This record gives sequence, C-alpha cells and structure tokens, in this order.
Amino acid sequence: MTVLLYGIPNCDTVKKARTWLDANGVAFTFHDFKKQGVDEKMLRAWLRHVPLATLLNKKGTTYRALSDADKARAESEAGAIALMQASPSLIKRPVLDRDGQVSVGFSADNYASLF
Repeated sequence: MTVLLYGIPNCDTVKKARTWLDANGVAFTFHDFKKQGVDEKMLRAWLRHVPLATLLNKKGTTYRALSDADKARAESEAGAIALMQASPSLIKRPVLDRDGQVSVGFSADNYASLF
C-alpha cells in the first residue's frame, strides 16, 4: 500500500492527520506543498476524485485575500488550478492519496474507514 499525504507542515489539520497515521501504524510519505510545490497533473488527478469545491479552500485567509478578479477566475477549473499552483495554501488540507484513492481534509472516522 502506498500512502502519500500532501499539505503544509504547520497546518493544524495536517498535524492531526500525521499524528493519526503515526498512531495507527500507517507508513506514509509527506509532500510539503510549500517546499515541493504542486503541479497541474497532480491537481487534475485529484479533481478526477473530488469536486473543485472540495479541493479549493474558500474558507481560508489566502482565498479571502484574493482579488475579485482572481476569485472569479477560481470558479473555472483551469483558473483554480493555476491559482492553486501559484499559491498552494488555496488547497484544502490535507490531501491523502492511498493507492490512487483521494481524500481531502481530515476526520479520524474517515481515516479509520480508509485503513
């Protein structure tokens, strides 16, 4: 089983997910959006599994700081992908890829059902 966890290390939700995975003996590789970036291919692959409304974090300060033009741009998949590449903080975290099965966000119950 291959488990990849994508996010930002100082994000509280990512910390909870990492702690849960460690506590439950799930080996995983962590991909730091800030240091390693995120490419269009990766984002498009995730969007085959989750809707754009789930992947794009509209509740965060990064989204709220966008100009009205960029918020309008984020309504289309292509525009949202470009914005998420430029500012990975716009991606809801964490993104968990377990053998190609993608989950966004963290809840202990959801992770327990996946593993």
